Amino acid sequence: SRSAMDHQPKFFENLSGAGKAIAVLTSGGDAQGMNAAVRAVVRMGIYVNAKVYFIYEGYQGMVDGSDNIVEVSWESVSSILQVGGTVIGSARCKPFRTREGRLQAAFNLVQRGITNLCVIGGDGSLTGANLFREEWSGLLEELAQKGKIDAEAVKKYAYLNIVGMVGSIDNDFCGTDMTIGTDSALHRIIEVVDAIMTTAQSHQRTFVLEVMGRHCGYLALVSALACGADWVFIPEYPPEEGWEDTMCVKLSENRARKKRLNIIIVAEGAIDCHNKPITSEKVKDLVVQRLGFDTRVTILGHVQRGGTPSAFDRILASRMGVEAVLALLEATPDTPACVVSLSGNQAVRLPLMECVQMTQEVQKAMDEGRFLEAVRLRGRSFENNLNTYKLLSHKRPDAELPKTNFNVAVLNVGAPAAGMNAAVRAAVRVGITEGHKIFAVIDGFEGFARGKIKEISWGDVGGWTGQGGSILGTKRTLPAKYLEKIAEQMRTNNINALMVIGGFEAYLGLLELSAAREKYDEFCVPMVMVPATVSNNVPGSDFSIGADTALNTITDTCDRIKQSASGTKRRVFIIETMGGYCGYLANMGALAAGADAAYIFEEQFDIRELQANVEHLTEKMKTSIQRGLVLRNENCNENYTTDFIYQLYSEEGKGVFDCRKNVLGHMQQGGAPSPFDRNFGTKISAKAMQWISKKLKETYRKGKVFANTDDSVCLLGMRRRNLVFQPVAELKSETDFVHRIPKEQWWLKLRPLMKILAKYKTSYDVSDSGQLEHVAMLPKEAETGAI
Repeated sequence: SRSAMDHQPKFFENLSGAGKAIAVLTSGGDAQGMNAAVRAVVRMGIYVNAKVYFIYEGYQGMVDGSDNIVEVSWESVSSILQVGGTVIGSARCKPFRTREGRLQAAFNLVQRGITNLCVIGGDGSLTGANLFREEWSGLLEELAQKGKIDAEAVKKYAYLNIVGMVGSIDNDFCGTDMTIGTDSALHRIIEVVDAIMTTAQSHQRTFVLEVMGRHCGYLALVSALACGADWVFIPEYPPEEGWEDTMCVKLSENRARKKRLNIIIVAEGAIDCHNKPITSEKVKDLVVQRLGFDTRVTILGHVQRGGTPSAFDRILASRMGVEAVLALLEATPDTPACVVSLSGNQAVRLPLMECVQMTQEVQKAMDEGRFLEAVRLRGRSFENNLNTYKLLSHKRPDAELPKTNFNVAVLNVGAPAAGMNAAVRAAVRVGITEGHKIFAVIDGFEGFARGKIKEISWGDVGGWTGQGGSILGTKRTLPAKYLEKIAEQMRTNNINALMVIGGFEAYLGLLELSAAREKYDEFCVPMVMVPATVSNNVPGSDFSIGADTALNTITDTCDRIKQSASGTKRRVFIIETMGGYCGYLANMGALAAGADAAYIFEEQFDIRELQANVEHLTEKMKTSIQRGLVLRNENCNENYTTDFIYQLYSEEGKGVFDCRKNVLGHMQQGGAPSPFDRNFGTKISAKAMQWISKKLKETYRKGKVFANTDDSVCLLGMRRRNLVFQPVAELKSETDFVHRIPKEQWWLKLRPLMKILAKYKTSYDVSDSGQLEHVAMLPKEAETGAI
């Protein structure tokens, strides 16, 4: 229903903020990534010629006025991207809850001509902002009556525009898949759990971990998923009557299976079905009394709110900050106050009050004991997490499992990527639950040809989620030269379906196997691929398992490298990242680390561009800015090598800055998987195995499985907002096989974002944004891909 007018592309640089004043504040509990959001709002605001103000100490500063509300410059937000918390402060504010307080706040804003507010905080802060907006005209009239402002001001500043961004580690806000800070809080929790697991294993202990979340179990649930906890307590889904017995039986069964430790995760707001609190102490006492296990309690507390923001939070906050400025520039007196939020992989705008009402509905449902409803209202992402956790944590007794007599083989192909093991674990456990026998193939297609294949059980994959690399072993070898032998192995072991977890080679491998179907009946079985590669270069998916972990490695390293130069003279670092020909890591790494330039293969550059970058940096270094960061993808250009760029910058920067270079290399492939990769790997792989079961049922005829259509060889990928199965044959036309990248890549749209944040004038197409959507209550069947 959009008119023809809307079809013309909309460009950021055509929107003017001249004559407008935007103020940004952070309020409520702090969250990592708030600074990245503040930085993006300030720089975008200045970019469109608006005046931008900081309001220090949240609403308290707005009420107190004077030097709590300050106009800021570009440099004011330099090097805050990697700092946790909020540099402009946040405070709980009593006065703003009174009309007098809001009257004073309105006066302070009008004096500076501020009628655009960007509020970064939790639902309380946003509700307050909305009330302020509704009262605005009344407040101005009252100020005029008291003679504090003139009638002219009442007319000139008649409307207050408000845009919210949700900064809260609890992820307790309806309407957005992820709030700013959630991913970083998960990083803190997972770091602790990984550390505790090693000591628990030594002593055969049970650990009860209490994580934050007074009214929302998101952190508890996702960290339980990410570390394979034995039991989790959350407010939205209280355990059934008699849970004490069930839990103790489960813990002792696990010990009997040679598991040396138990992890129980408790959200601080956990309750039983009678709305009585379940505390970590209570759980500990129970385990000690009933089972006599050596049990310890660890309360994570404010650690979860601290530390540096993860790469995901930095990118999320930067994208949201830009969207917030856009929303303010486009706001009219008739548009409702909105929040910018994330749906799948897309920034969207939603009416603030709809989100707040829905968030309050959840609390109401919980208070009234309507727990299923509460889980549904939390949204598809939460519901998905809960269902996946239930599927993977409890093994049903063998007698209760269906028997399908199907054999499914799972293998890793390509270079190792963090999160592969989490994907294998999920595949094995879901497969066993569905009644199949699961076979693990060691060392990819090469191992397959050599007959390195064995049945794998539920217990074999315990503790795999947190392991980096590939436990099964992986090789880059393609199947074409081993077709005869692989077919023979499939026949010998009676393999009825294949699940391949890997990168671009896995995709090529499936294309080769499906081409070989004419010759070999053995390959006429359902096959599915789950993308796992640090390069994120697989067609058909916005994300691949392992890319988030690599991005965090790059970001952390860039932070350290920048810090190494503090206190010395001005310095520029040239950093080379992996990725083959795919610029994802270089580009997103640059965005997350606050780099000045990122050279990638997808966007050709020449000597003039290099020249312009050097001059740009030289100009910057003449201000108060001390350090520069330049990222270069390993294959962006065969002649402009990392050494060449380093020498060029060294020569041209003489007298202004000196240069250093770093090649990050294989550390980008190693390390424990990030929470995102564990969770993404687990969920996408579980879904792939369910697809295999469905296809096996469809293609089973006269006592054998026979599948030879294109739609029985698929790649499961995340596309914008959904997880979709796409036949690999259809993806061929979207692939550049020479450079092993997709022909179109969504993240290239974010490239101008990095340039603007680094002070370049550039063109930025924002046609995608600007449609105000509504909070959808999804029907129960909705097949969605919220991560």
